[in-house]
Amino acid sequence: MSAPATTPFPKPKAKFAETVNFLSPYLWPAQRADLKAQVVFALLFMLAGKILTVIIPYTYKWATNALTGGGDVQFWGLLAAGPIILVVAYGVARMLSQVLNNVRDALFAAVGQHAVRGLANRAFIHLHNLSLRFHLQRRTGGLSRVIERGKNGIETIIRLTMMVGIPTVIEFVLTAVILAYQFSFWYVVVVVVTVIVYVWFSIIASNWRISIRKDMNEADSDSMSKAVDSLLNFETVKYFGNEQLEADRYHRATGKYEKAAIKTYTSLAWLNIGQAVIFSIGMAIVMVMSAMEVAAGRQTVGHFVMINAFMMQLSIPLNFIGTLYREISTGLIDMEAMFNLLDEPQEVVDSPAATELVVSDGAIAFKDVYFSYDPDREILKGVTFEVPAGKTVAVVGPSGAGKSTLSRLLYRFYDVKAGSIEIDGQDIRNVTQASLRKVIGMVPQDTVLFNDTIAYNIGYGNVAAGKAEVEDAAERAQIAHLISTLPKGYETEVGERGLKLSGGEKQRVAIARTLLKSPPILILDEATSALDTHTEREIQASLDDVSKNRTTLVIAHRLSTVVGADEILVLKDGVVAERGRHAELMKLKGLYYAMWERQRAADAARENLAKVEAEVE
Repeated sequence: MSAPATTPFPKPKAKFAETVNFLSPYLWPAQRADLKAQVVFALLFMLAGKILTVIIPYTYKWATNALTGGGDVQFWGLLAAGPIILVVAYGVARMLSQVLNNVRDALFAAVGQHAVRGLANRAFIHLHNLSLRFHLQRRTGGLSRVIERGKNGIETIIRLTMMVGIPTVIEFVLTAVILAYQFSFWYVVVVVVTVIVYVWFSIIASNWRISIRKDMNEADSDSMSKAVDSLLNFETVKYFGNEQLEADRYHRATGKYEKAAIKTYTSLAWLNIGQAVIFSIGMAIVMVMSAMEVAAGRQTVGHFVMINAFMMQLSIPLNFIGTLYREISTGLIDMEAMFNLLDEPQEVVDSPAATELVVSDGAIAFKDVYFSYDPDREILKGVTFEVPAGKTVAVVGPSGAGKSTLSRLLYRFYDVKAGSIEIDGQDIRNVTQASLRKVIGMVPQDTVLFNDTIAYNIGYGNVAAGKAEVEDAAERAQIAHLISTLPKGYETEVGERGLKLSGGEKQRVAIARTLLKSPPILILDEATSALDTHTEREIQASLDDVSKNRTTLVIAHRLSTVVGADEILVLKDGVVAERGRHAELMKLKGLYYAMWERQRAADAARENLAKVEAEVE
């Protein structure tokens, strides 16, 4: 992109001048001489086109006088006998004017689209740089609409400014000069007053419409968010038979949008009526003035036709002045939300002195770590433990104890409030996030896959890996056999969020993806808690294989999966309440023992229920 990523963004309620200043590096890209040349040529064609535009009424006047025997016929001595040539000249001038304007638009199209693309890419990169906290608080559907409308707003401002705003100003100045020279100063006064009143009314009416447009945008975002949220939770809707509930929610949301949209289009009609009345009055005045001059013999019929042609030509860009203001105002509104998004600060940033993480052994150390998502509720309260190189440490405890928070802090989705987290003696706050995340592999509880092929999702662990490496990872994750039974094999589409695969199949894809990444440090965040007992045992065998010779942190809900860990930490209320191997913790008969007994009783009850159901069948 042309502009550096560190360029400051304008404030949310940016004025038009500030917005144009923000867009200028994209409209005049420093590293693109070809686009700069297109901007220059576009401006030249624009100026030539507008000069031709103001010449057109002259050709109309000359042709009229040639046909009626007016004064200008002597001026065209050689053409006095052929007024048709003047009519042809009028047509040619109109044609060339349109050609030049369209060439201008074509030349500037590449510049405008380059700017839109650059800003869209910048917004996309910025979103990925924002914290996990931000994304957990935002709705994906609403966020996508903000970006879409912001991108459209940018395109609107660029297009209208270059293709309507500047050309209109040039045409108005040229028209005023010609009217003062060819007619009189009073014609200029009437036209200027008409334009001022026209623009004033357009601004007042458009400002009124802005609040209506905001309501429509909010209703649009709300309806889209509800639709996306409902479709992403398709299975949940079916589980509870709440299709009608979802339809009613969406119906209410679209109802609000319908009302706001009706107000928007009704207000547009009133705006157009007012503009038409104002311009028609101004046009009628100058036409009457010219008619009186023709009747008095001080002007020719060609002058009357000429002033009419000037006003008709002026009405076209002048009408776009109203559209220009409305669209730019709307574009600024649409961009406001995007600017708010771009102004959103990164919660976790690399320090200027950050270095690359160097992993020799992969030992992890949490040292007196304090952390809270909310200042009023502390999650971790001085947690200290180590995961020796190549060893497996498991963290168990009740829900809300802060287990998953440990993995998020290790990935540096958040920074600790106090204390430190070190890998091979290096504080992770002093290394780059990219180098940190490169050495850590994650198998989460809820594996979310891209709506692409199995090969793509496995290959996501190492985008440089070849087909053979992807297949080897699938083999080691014990999913290769399943893939071989599918009609399209590795090219099978997994569906939105991987819905075409079972929970166990998705977990195996996640394991294969992590194997392909081949990280020295591994996090298993309740990787089997959402699976049935049989699938859990199969997946656990694969996970045990993956964690061999790797420093592994296991966040566990089912205690049966961590019996073989080198050390087990029992987390409760943000502190390490117990620690030791399985046998040692069982002897203590404390929290771990109580949790083990509860889970064992629950498992026994499930087994008995399964036996009863089998006997009934």
